[in-house]
Amino acid sequence: MHLLQKHITSSIIKKSITALICTTFLCIHINAQDLNFSQYFNSPLLTNPANTGFAPDFDFRGGINYRNKWGVAQSNPYKTMSAWGDAQLLGDKLLNGWVGIGGSLLTDIAGAGNLRSTKGYLSLAYHQVLSDNSLLSGGFGVGMVQKRVDFTKLTFDNQWNGSFFDIAIPNGETFATNAVNYLDLSIGLNYAWFASDNFYLNLGVSLQHFNRPRESFFASSNDARVAQRSNAFVNASIKLNDFWILNPNLYYSNMAKTTELVGGLRAFRNLSGDGMQQLILGLYYRNGDAAIPMVGYQAGNMQLLVNYDATINSASSFNQTRGAYELSIIFNGLYKNNSKNLDALRCSAPKF
Repeated sequence: MHLLQKHITSSIIKKSITALICTTFLCIHINAQDLNFSQYFNSPLLTNPANTGFAPDFDFRGGINYRNKWGVAQSNPYKTMSAWGDAQLLGDKLLNGWVGIGGSLLTDIAGAGNLRSTKGYLSLAYHQVLSDNSLLSGGFGVGMVQKRVDFTKLTFDNQWNGSFFDIAIPNGETFATNAVNYLDLSIGLNYAWFASDNFYLNLGVSLQHFNRPRESFFASSNDARVAQRSNAFVNASIKLNDFWILNPNLYYSNMAKTTELVGGLRAFRNLSGDGMQQLILGLYYRNGDAAIPMVGYQAGNMQLLVNYDATINSASSFNQTRGAYELSIIFNGLYKNNSKNLDALRCSAPKF
């Protein structure tokens, strides 16, 4: 009986230590976190501010994204949600160019302390046609960020009384606030080559948090800065025939000592003959982390896409390969009276 009690106590201590480590990581090293989606191509303003208004086939577009990560493996999964929209302006005023303006709102909830990140961004971009089949874009984003945590739902090492964590014991931490606010800036460049009606290539780079804002729940003497995040992507569209269009792409991101590499392919199947109804099938891979199958449907100017991140790294034995699922809904359209002076130029990705 004594051995059983000792085993149970040891198990509780191990779990408590694990929870403590996770809590410490969330509270102190929170600057290593950033909001992201597997469907990065369906959150264009988050990926690169130069993507703002970068939709030569449309005048405006918008979308919503939802991601739930590790929902089976833990009782407090990471939930990320966003809504965004952008539009083209001055296409009838500027010589072979236009301005893109957009905005996005993102929120992320994680952990037992309900650690919440809320971000609101405005972005502006300029798009200049270089020839009848190439386009250069530059963008700038400015946002306000708030991060908040509920310390009453967390326990700390000072509250361990030898048998359990006692929340009545002072935690001994020197928190200055449970919420931080700061200004966040980003810049980016984009280049597109519309080679023919059957081939299109687009690549871009961006730098986020380039102003290195301070982010800490502790006293001001703790100079914790958000690390800069660099992103790069390559995207192509290849029309095989009247029934299939392939969209291979590759995305790379680096923040502090963390890197992310995602690559894969989406295939669009023309179901209606005129392209108004399309089946979307895709498969992506996040290096060293997950396989990401996806399926979707496009009807007119509305697209629905769902993916599932199947964990294939060492955490797969913990969460039974159940990493995350993600949903996006995207829409686009044209102004009723479209007088853009770019209509005669070949700035269009392959389409049915």
